[in-house]
Amino acid sequence: MNGAGQVPPLRARALLRELGLKAKKRLGQHFLVDESALKKIVEAAELAPEDVVLEVGPGLGILTCELARRVALVIALEMDEEMVRALRHTVRDFHNIVVLKADALQVDPSAVLREHAAQLAPSGYKVVANLPYYITSPMLRHFLEASLPPRLIVVTVQREVGKRIVAQPGEMSLLSVAVQIYGQPKIIAEVPPQSFYPPPKVSSVVLRIQPHTAGRLPAQPTREFFTVVRAGFSAPRKQLRNALANGMGLPHAQTVSLLEKAGIAPERRAETLSLPEWEKLRETLAGERNDILAQS
Repeated sequence: MNGAGQVPPLRARALLRELGLKAKKRLGQHFLVDESALKKIVEAAELAPEDVVLEVGPGLGILTCELARRVALVIALEMDEEMVRALRHTVRDFHNIVVLKADALQVDPSAVLREHAAQLAPSGYKVVANLPYYITSPMLRHFLEASLPPRLIVVTVQREVGKRIVAQPGEMSLLSVAVQIYGQPKIIAEVPPQSFYPPPKVSSVVLRIQPHTAGRLPAQPTREFFTVVRAGFSAPRKQLRNALANGMGLPHAQTVSLLEKAGIAPERRAETLSLPEWEKLRETLAGERNDILAQS
């Protein structure tokens, strides 16, 4: 392997022109052109020579090449056929990059690893990516909820989305609960619009998620857990006694009673609850009426 296939970040615009390509807005294509931001992403991933990395939306391969220099294998998942052809051209001199034309949301990570890294990934894999903004939430949940979740996730996301993900009780949202139930998120650095070509209209952040080894709660989150959480956030500005009553079709009096038994003041709002409180509420609901959640 050598560096002949490297794509210098500042060459992104020229390379697109050379290949006769344009960034596709509908796919959220914004290519990294900032050495500093690239360095922050790579450092946050704490890469080791034996690592296997799944990269989502590699585009022109700017991040791909940096990853390949440091790890055993990079599996790049790209759904845009034109970008797949361009990527295979720009990384042709690297022998540890596998380019797959695939929608990452439809990919089973364990199946991909069995096919392409059976002997290289005994300790799992990492996800490192410059994520298109429009797939941030579903992509994170796809990997965090996978039968074989990654050991680490490092992605660039829209700054406001990153702030929502790392929010603490008092500012929680359905998204922050959905991520934090599986892992510990942390914002590593801010990335300005000028770090990409074409520049997006908003700033980004490098987000690092360290998945919990055995789940944050005593048991892995269940469908019933998310049923309760979705009901609580169905009307986030309302008090929980009203949001849950409306979201789950329960009488208000019963909702108040259940909240009190769970040790949660009925007038609180969903954004104030911690993860253990959500699980306690789920347990209380299930204990009072086993058929409530099944019918919701």
